[in-house]
Amino acid sequence: MIGLLQRVEAASVDVEGGEIARIGAGLLVLVGVERGDDEANADRLLERLVNYRVFADSQGRMNLSVIDAGGALLLVPQFTLVADTGKGLRPGFSLAAAPADAERLFGFMAKRAEKRLPGARSGRFGAHMRVSLINDGPVTFWIRVPPHEGPQGIGVS
Repeated sequence: MIGLLQRVEAASVDVEGGEIARIGAGLLVLVGVERGDDEANADRLLERLVNYRVFADSQGRMNLSVIDAGGALLLVPQFTLVADTGKGLRPGFSLAAAPADAERLFGFMAKRAEKRLPGARSGRFGAHMRVSLINDGPVTFWIRVPPHEGPQGIGVS
């Protein structure tokens, strides 16, 4: 699973002209699900996200997590994060999880996030979303938890 973490002053998601999620200061995370990902990957990525130290401490160093800083979390599904852009001029999506699997794992992760951070919000899987944010810094990190490997070291599909 892949998370594109952005420290934000505020972020929101609109679907079909209506706002479905909004947070204040915290993290906006775009989430991509790869073939072979499972609940363990979702748990590990969420653990890394909520504990990743990207907020300033009293000395101005990035030393606090979103939990430590009392921030919010907004998860947004984005399958294009899994795109293969290695050749040609068109992205390939053969590495992305099947839509049903990706939806299930994103939903699993969103529910777990709500338990960890009661104010956690999420976008809508499969919807055309308009995501607005005020990136703070800007601070953006790409975090990947690789799919589990099969017996030959190849991702399980």
